[in-house]
Amino acid sequence: MRKAIAALAVTSIALLTGVQAQTTQSVWNGIYTEDQAARGAQNYVQVCAACHGATLGGSGEAPALSGGQFIGDFDGQTVGDVFDRIRTTMPQSAPGVLSREQYADILAFLLKSNGFPAGKTELDRRSEYLKAISFESSKPAGKP
Repeated sequence: MRKAIAALAVTSIALLTGVQAQTTQSVWNGIYTEDQAARGAQNYVQVCAACHGATLGGSGEAPALSGGQFIGDFDGQTVGDVFDRIRTTMPQSAPGVLSREQYADILAFLLKSNGFPAGKTELDRRSEYLKAISFESSKPAGKP
């Protein structure tokens, strides 16, 4: 019985350590690929540009999706928060009409457009994984 409790304690600590490691990831860690951002750019032109502008600068009531205001609006949140907001509210005329993959691709394009670096792994399409990635406006010390 003691061995089972000890094993459970070790497993719990290992799981908690893994969760902590996941939550240290940020938009500065290269969380999308260049190919994914390119697909997102195509989707953006077809679905988002009519309201948010071809250069992501916003138009009318649609806010800009690049620059200080956009980055500041999401600073301190998670990438999952940004993803879920886009997925559940856009396009305004038909929220949720795109696949999760298409929304992830568009978010990858927005990250690239805002100067966050690309990496070797595509941005996940699952909110629960994206909630472990922080959206930070400033590059953490020590990041190239």
